[in-house]
Amino acid sequence: MNCFCTRMSVLRAIRCSPLMLCRNLIARSSSSLTDGETRIAQVLKEKFPHASSLKVVDISGGCGAMYEIHIESDEFKGKRTVQQHQLVNQALKDEIKAMHGLRIFTDVPKK
Repeated sequence: MNCFCTRMSVLRAIRCSPLMLCRNLIARSSSSLTDGETRIAQVLKEKFPHASSLKVVDISGGCGAMYEIHIESDEFKGKRTVQQHQLVNQALKDEIKAMHGLRIFTDVPKK
């Protein structure tokens, strides 16, 4: 099943059964990471060893076409948001080639 079909299924599920969608999201949130999430998280851990927080989520329905990344690291201190995102993009340059999209949220840890 491709990602478009998965998204369409999610949209249908929202219209048809919000309770069913809620159950599926809860089941997904308590399950283990996908292979893609694990691979991306490992790359980011290597590139940003001082990251205090890292979360990678496959938001494409599990097919690996789109991810959302939340990363908090001291390496971002003194850098503008666009520079922080460029660092993440550079770290994931090989992985990005296979993606449709990527959402990046960066921050500097609060002390």
